[in-house]
Amino acid sequence: MKARKNELGKNLNTRAMSVLSQVEEQVMGLQQKKNQIALDKQKLLDTIAMLDEKKTREIHKAHEQVNKVKRANDFGNIFSTLLPGASAKVEPPPGKTVEQGLEVKVAFNGKWKDSLQELSGGQRSLVALSLVLAMLKFRPAPIYILDEVDAALDLSHTQNIGHMIKKHFTTSQFIIVSLKEGMFNHANVLYRTKFCDGTSQVTRTTNKSS
Repeated sequence: MKARKNELGKNLNTRAMSVLSQVEEQVMGLQQKKNQIALDKQKLLDTIAMLDEKKTREIHKAHEQVNKVKRANDFGNIFSTLLPGASAKVEPPPGKTVEQGLEVKVAFNGKWKDSLQELSGGQRSLVALSLVLAMLKFRPAPIYILDEVDAALDLSHTQNIGHMIKKHFTTSQFIIVSLKEGMFNHANVLYRTKFCDGTSQVTRTTNKSS
């Protein structure tokens, strides 16, 4: 029996046993990595789902606040201040949800337009400005800078912008660049710049009536 055992031992490949042991360790290591990757993947999927849910919630919240009917600072109210007799709203196209997109609807004297293409360039400028300002009311900032937002507008619309800012943004400060008198009349402080004898001169005026 002992002789038989010794004979079998001579035919045993000890190197193969060592390789088998190494392969088993590698398999175990790879399995652990696979399990860890699966856990990390699930964490990422959970995070993505949470962010998607938060995004959807915030989109609906923003849409509700910006588009809220009869709210003092909603999109339609601001637009009607800029363009008396007009109204506006933001809503999904028929058959769509808020997450799938929104479109702006504008009405004059209660009659809704089929497309913004029916509006003049100045009217479209007022729509865009109203929407931006309504969104800013939803996420307010202490100061805003507007550069010639009234460039494409006539005097009456420019005056309405100044009136709207004083009415809807009582706690915010605006720095506005304008070339039109209609905006100047609503400024608390006015800085006039003029070019004289090759140099720029700046004068400061306080508007006590504003």
